[in-house]
Amino acid sequence: MLNINKLYEVSQRLKLIFIVLAIGIVSISTLFTNKLANSLAFEERKKVEIWAEAIRQSILLDQGTNTNLIVKIIEGNTTIPIIMTDANSNVISSLNVKEPKTNISAFYTYKIKKFKANNPPIKFSFDNTTQYIYYDDSLVLKELYYFPYVQFGVIITFLFVAFFAFSGTKKAEQNQVWVGLSKETAHQLGTPISSLLAWVDLLKMRHQEDNLIGEMEKDITRLGIIAERFSKIGSRPDLLIVSLNETLLSAVQYMSKRSSQKVTIKCHFPSDEPIFIKLNTPLFEWVIENLCKNAIDSMNGIGGIDITVMSKNEEVYIDVKDTGRGIDRRKFKVIFTPGFTTKKRGWGLGLSLAKRIIEEYHGGKIFVKQSELNIGTVFRIVLSSKSK
Repeated sequence: MLNINKLYEVSQRLKLIFIVLAIGIVSISTLFTNKLANSLAFEERKKVEIWAEAIRQSILLDQGTNTNLIVKIIEGNTTIPIIMTDANSNVISSLNVKEPKTNISAFYTYKIKKFKANNPPIKFSFDNTTQYIYYDDSLVLKELYYFPYVQFGVIITFLFVAFFAFSGTKKAEQNQVWVGLSKETAHQLGTPISSLLAWVDLLKMRHQEDNLIGEMEKDITRLGIIAERFSKIGSRPDLLIVSLNETLLSAVQYMSKRSSQKVTIKCHFPSDEPIFIKLNTPLFEWVIENLCKNAIDSMNGIGGIDITVMSKNEEVYIDVKDTGRGIDRRKFKVIFTPGFTTKKRGWGLGLSLAKRIIEEYHGGKIFVKQSELNIGTVFRIVLSSKSK
């Protein structure tokens, strides 16, 4: 079991490494992209300044001067949105700005404010006239700024898809192993159980007054029920409307007779009226027995177990509280992983099976509600009571 626990720890570390790598890639990419974007932004401002100077020169030129170069500079800007205004913010002209058919004045007021927030305007003067050029980042520069976020989204999406694909494959493999192991276990238990029942019948004939033989028969019958449970794993169990009170009391009574006298197990119900709910009684009793058994092991055979039932908003809450050594908060979810155990003996399948029985077969939830080291643990089961 230690190897399985180590494998789980290794898988958790690998997940952490992948996340750290993803963050590292995005961080480096963001730094590089920002550096490149800042360089491009600087070049664009220089380009706008040259464009502004070309406009100013075109106004000041004499009629006989060759304007081909200036025209090329002015017409060369096909990507940077520009709005040129006078000193009173009246729009003189615009370039690479898609003008609306209505509310033109409000549109330019908004655009000038936005451009000014992004980049400081360029001021140029001629013949005692002052004009301003407001400009925005080009589409290429904007895309460059957003690129790290797009890359981060792609990496996160890839990690999620890979994680769910891996989890689905792993779960399918686990299910196949579980079903095969369960049916083989049931098959192997069948013969010795039949032999034990025959020996019990023989003992009853020879020692009719011995009450212990009756208890022995109950245990063997219980083994038969367990074998039947294992044989049906992989198929959907039948759920019947039963008394939750009676089901819990039956499981508690069975465990009480087979645990130390220094362990007390008590049930607490909200009222004298029984709660009826859809359950598969043998499987649900096994869950309660498993939780009690783990609690007894955690308490080293000395302490108390309280099973409290509450009903609220069409849901039934069952809390199993013990006074054991508690569970580290980091292991609240890990303990439900198949093969994970802190015991020297055992397969580490009990809580995993309990989770499967409650969540997959009964549509409920089971989790560690709270736990404190050396004080105790509370497991909570949540079931729907709509079908009662």
